[in-house]
Amino acid sequence: MDRMTRVNELLKRELGEIFKRRICADFDCLITLTAVKTSPDLHNAHVYVSVFGTENQRKAVLVTLLKKRKVIQREMSRNIILKYTPVLDFQLDTTLDDADRIDKILDDLNIPADRDLQP
Repeated sequence: MDRMTRVNELLKRELGEIFKRRICADFDCLITLTAVKTSPDLHNAHVYVSVFGTENQRKAVLVTLLKKRKVIQREMSRNIILKYTPVLDFQLDTTLDDADRIDKILDDLNIPADRDLQP
């Protein structure tokens, strides 16, 4: 496992704990930290968050994360020792929404599942 993978996993684990303590209790939806991608110089980190809830809840979670970014960074820097504490950039992970949309499109094609494929 290379260094950046270890750093990303370490940040993801620590941010998950911070989310449990500071963020999740404020919302009535499921918030999942899906990935952290840190720049090689450790100055920036993209944090991907998946929110299982309404569109308004997704927006509210993202707004809250952006407002509390400095507090989250400060708490993270107390528990993780790195050369630099990365500036966190929170983004909604829409992978599950995209998968649902594709699944719905495939269902709408009405292709029978029991077709004989033999010549």
